[in-house]
Amino acid sequence: MNDKANPAKKGGGERKDRLAEALRANLQKRKAQARSRRTGRADERPEGLPAAGKMHKG
Repeated sequence: MNDKANPAKKGGGERKDRLAEALRANLQKRKAQARSRRTGRADERPEGLPAAGKMHKG
């Protein structure tokens, strides 16, 4: 299962590079989202979902 034993086809390296770049971008985006959530105010909502009868429509 050695990657060097099975050389990639022509253009396969470009695909790997493109996928690696997309993965890095996605990771950075997710890290930024996590940071923004962490720096926000604490959630002040009550725990759980409100009962259907207590919800007001309007």
